[in-house]
Amino acid sequence: MASYDLIARMNECFNELELALGDLTRLLKQLDLLQARVFSLPDIAKGEEHNPAEKIQVTPYVGEAAHQLALQHFQNLFIHHHGENISSKSAVRLPGVLCYAVDAAEHQAALLLIEEVNKLKAELEHIVTVESGLAREQRFEFVHTHLRGLITLNAYRTISFLNDPDSVRFGWANKHIIKNVSRDDVLAQLDKSLKAGRSVPPYSREQWIDNVTREINDVKRIPEHAVLKIKRPVKVQPIARVWYRNSQKQVQHPCPLPLIALCLKTPSFQVPKLGELGDYDVGAVKHKYKPEAQQLNLLIKRLHLYTDWSVDQTSV
Repeated sequence: MASYDLIARMNECFNELELALGDLTRLLKQLDLLQARVFSLPDIAKGEEHNPAEKIQVTPYVGEAAHQLALQHFQNLFIHHHGENISSKSAVRLPGVLCYAVDAAEHQAALLLIEEVNKLKAELEHIVTVESGLAREQRFEFVHTHLRGLITLNAYRTISFLNDPDSVRFGWANKHIIKNVSRDDVLAQLDKSLKAGRSVPPYSREQWIDNVTREINDVKRIPEHAVLKIKRPVKVQPIARVWYRNSQKQVQHPCPLPLIALCLKTPSFQVPKLGELGDYDVGAVKHKYKPEAQQLNLLIKRLHLYTDWSVDQTSV
């Protein structure tokens, strides 16, 4: 059970975040907007959070319409800001970029507010995911008891800024997150879930305990030297590829929400070139090169946990 002090700090942090986001959007409204381009994506309905997207239809917005949509998006952290049927377990994404012409004072003011917003976002995430001491499956209930309807991913995701980009182009990234883990770490995570003593839908409390106990036994049967990897598929994500001519460097950014491009007013000032984000179609994806992956066996499906050890041997 989270302490009253922790709950109070979480609520205070969230209130400060809302105020900081309000300050940032008010400042951005006062800046000289050069151009804006955002791409609206279809909502993800309740119960469809884990369904892989095979096609995504993009709706583009430009100019002042894009600007207003983006500023509102920064502050829309709850389900009721979007639609009653959308999932609060999946972030609402709005890739794009807002480009402003700024002097030195405006540049500094914008950076300070963006840093303050991102600091509060990181603090809120740390309170929920670390300080609460709650297992992953308990955090959703904890957050929604005290901040009902909060879309946590939207609250956690930081706002990225660009300094004097020459071009910003958009695309899609589709990959896996692969992480090496130790047997002790996995056992500690499972033990934490077991001691939480709560049910996780659609299982009863007793069924959940039986499932986790079986998972613990399966991991214990794996030799200590066995390779364990979490290989979790990541939903296709919008990305931005930013080009800087002076350094001859391209930087790729995840782009779940609009980037803020700050362009200093100088004699050599140029308006950045902006690209489009096309519709996504998994059937049209072409891989340049896919190296042959190590042969792994699925050990725990819900954790996306794989091992190089023969899974059949765990039941011996």
